[in-house]
Parts: sequence; C-alpha cells; structure tokens
Amino acid sequence: MNWDVPEAGRQLNRFVQTLTWLRHRYPILRRERFLAGEFNEAIGVKDVTWINATGAEMSEDGWTDTNMRCFGMLMDGRAQSTGIGRRGEDATMLMVLNGWHDLVKFTLPQHPGGVSWSRLIDTNIPDDKPASAAFPFGEVYGVTARSLLLFVLESSP
Repeated sequence: MNWDVPEAGRQLNRFVQTLTWLRHRYPILRRERFLAGEFNEAIGVKDVTWINATGAEMSEDGWTDTNMRCFGMLMDGRAQSTGIGRRGEDATMLMVLNGWHDLVKFTLPQHPGGVSWSRLIDTNIPDDKPASAAFPFGEVYGVTARSLLLFVLESSP
C-alpha cells in the first residue's frame, strides 16, 4: 500500500472533512422531510425557494430557459423540520450551483431575520485560504464556472 498521498489527494480529503463537518453542524443539510417548495400557511414559510442569478425567486419561465445554468437553493431554517406543525429552528442556508462554463454574477437575496450571508464553501477557493466571509444582501457575487457555493444566513442581534 502506497501511503504517500499526493497534495491533490490531501486537498480532497480536507474538503470531504469540511463537508462532513458542515453536514453534522447544520441539521438542515440532513433533513428527513422532503423539501417541497410549497408555502406552509400554518407557519408562513416555504421550506425551499429556488433563486435565479438576479436574487429573485425562479419563475416558470426560468425553469424552461435553456440558457439558465446558475441558480440558488434557499433552504429556510424556519420551515417545519418534523411532522409536528411548528416552525423549525435550523440555520437558513443558500446553496448556489453554476453549471455554466463562465463566471455568473449572482445577487445574494434578502431574507427575513437576517442581516447578511456568510460564505462557508466556494469550490473555486483553495482550501488553504479562509473560506468564511460575510456578504450583505444585494451584493453581487462572482460565481466561477462549474462551481458550488454554500452560505449561511447571519441573524440580526
């Protein structure tokens, strides 16, 4: 067995460790309830909202636009997390996926109860550089080609 792992292998190992830690730290990334994107009248929240690059909720036209390759998935931590009909208490997260071959300017959306987004992952940032940084609502983030980003909502004090 060759135990001499090249640097690329060590970077991948650190990245998987980070993903494992995030999944453990944020229960919303491992929910047992299927995210349906439907508005829950009882608690006044959608569990997941699909966001286009302008920071607005996706329309029906957005889903049929064959040129749209970058979108966000806003997972609302206030959504019902169990079979009990009450608000959840998880963190709210935004995952941005860019399948386009070029940079896409993505506007970070506003969200109730928050003041900014903290970046946890940008697959284009080397793991030897700090990934965490805060971004205000409405800021335009340059999402590099074929990358994934993960943000967590920073609550107001």
